[in-house]
Amino acid sequence: MQWHHLPMVLILITAAVIAVGGTIRIYDAGESCPDWPLCFGTFGFDISPEEQAEWWAENPEEIDSRGENHRYTTFQIFTEWFHRLLAGSILGPLVILQFIIVRKEKNILSDKTQRIATLSLALVIWQGFIGYITVKWDNEHWSVALHLLSALIFTLSLIALHFSWQRDIGKKIPITLGERTSRRLTIATFGSLAVLLVGAFVSTTEGANEACGVSGFPNSWPLCSGALGLVIQDVIIQSQAIHRWLVITVFLILIWFGKEERWASKDNCIRKVANFAGLTYFLNMILGAAYILTWTVESGFYEWLSVFHLLLASLTFLLFASTLIIINIHGDGISEEE
Repeated sequence: MQWHHLPMVLILITAAVIAVGGTIRIYDAGESCPDWPLCFGTFGFDISPEEQAEWWAENPEEIDSRGENHRYTTFQIFTEWFHRLLAGSILGPLVILQFIIVRKEKNILSDKTQRIATLSLALVIWQGFIGYITVKWDNEHWSVALHLLSALIFTLSLIALHFSWQRDIGKKIPITLGERTSRRLTIATFGSLAVLLVGAFVSTTEGANEACGVSGFPNSWPLCSGALGLVIQDVIIQSQAIHRWLVITVFLILIWFGKEERWASKDNCIRKVANFAGLTYFLNMILGAAYILTWTVESGFYEWLSVFHLLLASLTFLLFASTLIIINIHGDGISEEE
């Protein structure tokens, strides 16, 4: 097997873990396995309402914010169970295997590749710990945001390992951009991350999705309760208004940067990735609007739109961040093109 492809395999598995994690959040299943690493004291997910009641009676200290009379569906429990299976039984062991392989190839692979592999191993252990904290603290806003942020940082470590490993085996990417472009890519990366984290805060805060109203176009979107914005009195409840202004601000910055730096250029890998990231950002703005505008009294919000909204936001951040990783690993002799 060509082991240098292993980081890409792990990236795909991590994407699946993040997707299932988003599904858990959207379908309010984050507390459906109240204990960790077991689920209602078992290794399975088919826990009947009666069995849940028995477990609550035996473990009253584990009763979550919904109270002892709340019961989770099999689907909700399965999503949390499957998330743990992917992360703990598949992804974790493969990351350990990856670390062992890199260590065995230390005569071929660079010190940077060795360090990144070690970092990936440390981050997957940290991610498991944060998962435990998230369950223990009943999915508090800060723990959910930290769990997502840790997953993204772990993904970036795998991306960095992929590109570093590729360079070690002679597959170098030519970099022709200038330092000013690199600085602007940094702004785009952290801007998209801020949008993502505030959006995650909105989706995990009760009532925040309705903070700008659900009366349809244009009062609930692009306006906020029929106005350009709200006087922010409660940051938690009105986080959606904050999220929207941040989305617009970053979008205008991306338009300016894209025009100034010609990110659509066909002869540079970095600009191609950045240009695609800008496209995914724009598409996600449309998806966010669709989530608000498709609300109905009968069905409420279409939560699958929220799942895709989260995934596309994560992809945008990872794409922008990947440009910085490529520059760092392959950017020997970056030109001053400006």
